[in-house]
Amino acid sequence: MKRVFKGKLLKVFVKKLRLPNGYLATYEMIRHPGAALIVPFLAHDKIVMLKQLRPVIDAYIYELPAGTLDKNEPPLSCAKREIVEETGYTAGRFKLLGKIFPVPGYSTEKIFIYKAEGLKKTERLPEDDEVIETHIFSKPQVKKLFRTGKIVDAKTIAALAFCEWI
Repeated sequence: MKRVFKGKLLKVFVKKLRLPNGYLATYEMIRHPGAALIVPFLAHDKIVMLKQLRPVIDAYIYELPAGTLDKNEPPLSCAKREIVEETGYTAGRFKLLGKIFPVPGYSTEKIFIYKAEGLKKTERLPEDDEVIETHIFSKPQVKKLFRTGKIVDAKTIAALAFCEWI
């Protein structure tokens, strides 16, 4: 495996691999530290979502709070940090709902999905490079956003499916 790029967040490698059928394939692979995503429940029928600027796609999109794991950071610690940074809430309880690999064709990224309950308002601690608005939505509102193509973030769609909200 040969590293061809090292950035602040990502490392890109080229790897040759002999497949079970004998073919020698060359893969471009992004090494990602992983992430945690939180579905913050204010009540059984209300969640906190974000409208966040994503400059890479030049758009604001609706998504759930999430963030990249720091080096050697457990996913739950990341979830507890990110919910405060992005929503301005702390949570009394977290439950791991599952894990996903959002783009397994070219990235090692694994996202741990948590349900957060027992929310309490606190000070929001956004990072300088984040442009975020928080919104509270009911289940029918979330379903409408999804049906009308307003929720397009894959990790958010997967998390909402875990919660049976779409």
